Parts: sequence; C-alpha cells; structure tokens
Amino acid sequence: MTDAPLTDAVLGITRSATGRRWIWRQAEARVGLAIAQRLDLPEIVGRLLAARGVGLDDAPHFLEPTLRALLPDPSCLRDMDLAAARLADAAQAGESVAVFGDYDVDGACSGALMVRLLRELGCTVTHYVPDRLNEGYGPNPGAIRALCERGATLIVTVDCGIAAEEALAVARDRADVVILDHHKAEGAVPRVRAAVNPNRLDCGSGLRHLCAAGVAFLAAVATLRELRRRGFFASRAEPDLKLYLDLVALATVCDVMPLTGLNRALVAQGLKVMARRERAGIAALLAVAQLKDQPSAHTLGFLLGPRINASGRIAESDLGLRLLVEDDPVTAREMARKLDEVNKRRQEVEADVLTAAFEAAQRQADQGHPVILVTGEGWHPGVVGIVAGRIKEKFNRPACVAGVGAGLAKGSGRSVPGVDLGAAIIAARQSGLLETGGGHPMAAGFSFRADRAGEVQAFLDERLAHAADLPSAADLPVEGTIAVPGATVAMAQSIARLAPFGAGNEEPVFVINRARVVRADRVGKEGNAVRAFLEGEGGGGRLKAICFRAKDGPLAQALLGGGVMHLAGHLRAESWNDNVTPGLHVVDAAPA
Repeated sequence: MTDAPLTDAVLGITRSATGRRWIWRQAEARVGLAIAQRLDLPEIVGRLLAARGVGLDDAPHFLEPTLRALLPDPSCLRDMDLAAARLADAAQAGESVAVFGDYDVDGACSGALMVRLLRELGCTVTHYVPDRLNEGYGPNPGAIRALCERGATLIVTVDCGIAAEEALAVARDRADVVILDHHKAEGAVPRVRAAVNPNRLDCGSGLRHLCAAGVAFLAAVATLRELRRRGFFASRAEPDLKLYLDLVALATVCDVMPLTGLNRALVAQGLKVMARRERAGIAALLAVAQLKDQPSAHTLGFLLGPRINASGRIAESDLGLRLLVEDDPVTAREMARKLDEVNKRRQEVEADVLTAAFEAAQRQADQGHPVILVTGEGWHPGVVGIVAGRIKEKFNRPACVAGVGAGLAKGSGRSVPGVDLGAAIIAARQSGLLETGGGHPMAAGFSFRADRAGEVQAFLDERLAHAADLPSAADLPVEGTIAVPGATVAMAQSIARLAPFGAGNEEPVFVINRARVVRADRVGKEGNAVRAFLEGEGGGGRLKAICFRAKDGPLAQALLGGGVMHLAGHLRAESWNDNVTPGLHVVDAAPA
C-alpha cells in the first residue's frame, strides 16, 4: 500500500496560522468510485481509501481487518521455531523463567504478555525491568547474573537484547536466552538459543514494522502450536491468545508502528478486547483517565500510553508491567492512581525542560542547522524524548535533546519522515563520537561526553544535510473541503470507517471553508483549550469546534478573535448523554 501523491495548495493557503502550507492529498478518482460501488460504501469512503493507496481487492481487509486473513505463519520469522521449541520445553518442565523487559509501553506490554502466558502454561515466572537512570536500556551483566543466581533456567528478553551480546554472554552455560526484539540489528546477532527479530538482516519475514509486543504475540502463537503438536493440552485448557490482543494494540500504537496490514488487524481486534475492560490494570487506567467511551487508538496513544511511560521515565521502572499483570481490581486501581500521579509529575518536569529547550532550539533553527541538538545540565533523561518530539513538531527538523550530568550527555532524538535519524546515530557511535547510540529511522537514543556536543552536532548536520531543505513547518495534507452544513454526523461516521487512525493511516483532515466563529471561549482546567461555535456564511446550523493545547498560540488567537476563516481539522461524531453530534477538532486555521 502506498499513499497517493500530495499536490497543489488548498484554497491558495501557502502559510497558515501555524506557518503550514495546505496541500491536497490526491486520490485516483476511478479507484475510489470503484471501491465505493463494489462495497456499497459512501463515495467519500472510497475516495479516502484510494488516497491511502488501498486497492480494490485490499479494501475489504482494510475496512474489516481480521487476524484470520492477515496473521502470517510465525515460522516466517528467523529463529521463531527455535524460540517456540525452547518456550514449549520450559512449559512442559515447569521451568523457572525470567522475562527481561524495557521501561516503555512496548516493553511493559510485551513483558506482561510473556509473563502472563508462561504463568498460564505452568512456569514459575519473574520479571526484570532495568532502572532508566542507574542501568539504562537493555540487558546488563549484573542483572543477567542476578537472574541466573535466582534460579532462572530460561531468560526471555522482550523489546531489547539484539545488541546485548556482552551482557547475555554472562548467562552462557547457566541459562538459555530467547530474544524477542524489533530494534535494528547491526553486526553479529548474540549467540543465544534463539533471536527473533524481524529487523535482523537475515530475516526475510517482511514484518519489520512489528513492535516487540507483536513479535511476542507471534511467539505465543508459535509456542501454543508446538505445545499442541506435543499433546500438552490433552489434559489442560489452552490459553485464549485473543485475550492478549489489548496489550499488543496498546504497544503497537504507542510505539508508533504503521497501522496497516497485520498491525491494523492487531489494533482493531485489540480495541474490541479492551472495550470489555476485563484486564484489571487497563480497566483501572481507563478509569483514572476518566474515559467512559469506547477506547480508540487515540485513547491508547494519548491517555494510557503516557501514564505507563511516565513510571519508566521518572519513577519505578517496572510499575507499568506490574499493573498489566495484576488481577486484583483494588490493587490495580491503586497502581493506576500512582501512575496518574507520576504522569502529572512528569508533565511538570517536562514543562520546565521544554521552555529552555525551545529557546535553544529556536537559535539553532535560525542558524540553519539541519539537525537540532540541545543539551541542558540536570535535564531529566526521562522526559528528553518527549521534548525532542515537541521540538521536531515545531521546527520540522530532526531533534535531539540530552540532559547533562557528571560530564555525560544522555538523550533521545525524534525525526521527520524521510530522514533516518537512527542510522545517523549508529554511524556517530561507530565513528567514536558517541559513548552509546542506536535506534530506528524515527527515533534514537544516545550518550556522549558533554564537551563533544559541537562535534556531534557537526557530524549529524553533515550526515543529514538534506533535512535543511525541509520547509520550516510540515505541509498539512487535506482530503477535502466542507461547508458547515455539510459537516454532519453521517459524514463523520463515514470517515470513522477508516479507523483505527495513527501512523501510516493518519486521520483525514478536512477544511471547513469560510466558517464564521460566532462564539469562542477557553475551556479545560488551565484554559489551554479553546472551544468555538461555527456557522456558515449563510447561517443555518451550528458546528462545535475544539482546539486542544491551544494555550496562547496562533490558533487560540485566531479562534478567540472571531470572524470568518478556513478551519482545518478532524470531523468526528461525538456522543454525550446518548446524543450524537458532529464536532471539529481544529489543527490549523487560515484567513478566508
């Protein structure tokens, strides 16, 4: 599936309130019409599918993604059969297994999946998540040695391990190791019992966009298949793997994997499982987030994910994983409350770093650097990745942010489409500029001596020089224009047929052209959101609009200033007290 080309300026808008050019996302009209006619869909749905490169034959699976149609044979992954056999051995022998995870959402979800599965299969299971500040990412010799000393005969690493040959060597002749990872693999694969990673150079599965929880799920499928073949379930119930899909969906969205193909099926089916709120930990998180509606990909990425991530960033590294394996609702509610408090503290820490980082980033952007690299003494390493993402969004440049302590800068980077930051970071490490470094095209982690910041930036600027050609703000792809009276519930519900939305399947943006803002006010605890009521030029019905995180920025000024303008945003059908109305979530504005 490939996106259709983006061409021409919408309504002549070349610089909006946020400095963006609005461009049409073109669709092959004949393909869109054919899809609509064959599947008896509204024409707008066919057009939106065609604009996303979905063909006539693929459209049914896109609209109704099922694992029956899209789940591959797990054996297509290199070493998967070896991993499944070793996991099956552990289940049959009731071995002591240690699951070594990571402190982000994908690490927590993949870790919880393996912990719960192996316990259900009869193993004695412990987990270990390294402390972000004191141990850093991935296996370390001390932790692996400790797990062996506690009696683990099998160590399963999830969302890490593919670059940990030295640390995992400690387990040799003491415990077997199975790696379930998805990060880019450079150099030799660690010498372990099995290393399953779709991004291994010698893996031809084509599943390189799976997150670690997706890899773990396929490992679970393969393991149950192997145990079934051995007759293991002749006298015991077989685990229902569909019940694990909520974990896979949460990890897939929060690790920003493209929501196409298999990932789309995993998320769509996982959201159905999550809607039943049967997992105590997730039900408790939904409650503290005050979500009463059906969960969506937005719920996962913006309500649940940040709370799980917060613990790994500035508190107990394994609290997210512990919540996801907790069965007692009372304990789960207490854990979720604690995560909510930690997330609020994380937001305060982030705000402090963000102000200083934005000022430094602005200076670098003004100087024309292709890559923004900012450092600060004492900046908390748990929030630098989030701040890098905000800087990337604001300046449309790859952004790296690092906190400095004891002369060492440790940080994270976020990139823009078409600029492979991970490869550049790996090259910088290989050149000797970095102490540590790795990642993938859109994100990376690194550390370097603080006095070498200038050298690191010069290296990245040269390596990613083409980023200087990017506009100062990313273009905004627009699917179409609608007058206020045309922004109906039926239209919003038609658009929602393409959900779940996320990376690789962005929520469509429509322009409400020549909308008159008849009233606008600030809402929310701190007044950072702006609510507005719109009318068409000829009057008629009203449309409610909301702009989140508006603060005192240009969108807040435009809406509060009133008048007639073009508004770009997401049209959604919103329920309140059993009443469904259309609403526009504003992402940009321009004078009419």
